Amino acid sequence: MKIFMKSIYRGIWDVVVNVPFIPMHVIKDETVKKTWSEWSKAESKKTQYDSVAKNIITSSLNLDDFFRVS
Repeated sequence: MKIFMKSIYRGIWDVVVNVPFIPMHVIKDETVKKTWSEWSKAESKKTQYDSVAKNIITSSLNLDDFFRVS
């Protein structure tokens, strides 16, 4: 699985090992999630890695495991 994800793009495996990327900004010393319309192209691409990783993982499961995990 690791080799397959890294072969697509290294950032996909990074999402699995680390926490998914969530675009944030600071307002009055508070960290707040950005709305989707505030995301830059780079941030959008990073968040897409999470979806790709989830798709690869769920596609590799059989039906019993899929419903057990879901």
